Amino acid sequence: MRSDKARPFAVFDIDGTLIRWQLYHSVADTLAKLGHMDPKLHQRVKDARMVWKRRAGGFSDYERELISVYDQTITHLSRQQLETAALAVFEEYKDQTYTFTRDLIAELKTKNYLLFAISGSQKEIVAKIAHYYGFDDFAASIYEYTSGKFTGNKQVVSWDKKKVMDELVSKHQAIQEGSLAIGDTYSDIALLETVEIPITNPEKQLFARARQAGWKIVIERKNMVYELEKRQGKYELVKTS
Repeated sequence: MRSDKARPFAVFDIDGTLIRWQLYHSVADTLAKLGHMDPKLHQRVKDARMVWKRRAGGFSDYERELISVYDQTITHLSRQQLETAALAVFEEYKDQTYTFTRDLIAELKTKNYLLFAISGSQKEIVAKIAHYYGFDDFAASIYEYTSGKFTGNKQVVSWDKKKVMDELVSKHQAIQEGSLAIGDTYSDIALLETVEIPITNPEKQLFARARQAGWKIVIERKNMVYELEKRQGKYELVKTS
């Protein structure tokens, strides 16, 4: 039986699930705009992005190039330079959200859910987004800063999101009953497999798993939201808004 103090939890991916673009990528681009990234390195990122946009290569290929460039850049940054870039990204993107996810956050707050944000983006930007939307706690990638500089070492939560989620659940003594997770990529699969209410806005790899498991699929396109649920072995459009 649920005690008066026990609360269910909901876990949200951020990039591409709440915010419409990738915060990690935007921080890197902003560092380049501010003159804190080698122009040749930034050109590598732009070239890789165009290959993906032309669908001549995969998003994961572009992302690997971006991460490589960022890892080479971080050791030359001051904490203030990264903070300035993160603040600029926050101001630009904080309200560029998916309507469904934004409204879901508001709905779950009325139901007394504990809200957790888990993101592979930098702690400096995720902390701002989590605070802005009233999350109870968050986890994000941490770049080690010691003796006045970034060392290049990092802790990336997207490598094991389930472990991070379990730690947050334990920390806040949340309960499994009514638990919910929403994500958009294969790195969110472990979260979605664990909760009672999995919701996806899936890319290709996640879509294959979502269809196999019968998870709810939400597709937001322009000013329309399409909600699909699996019924009697087939997905049906159950709601539009």
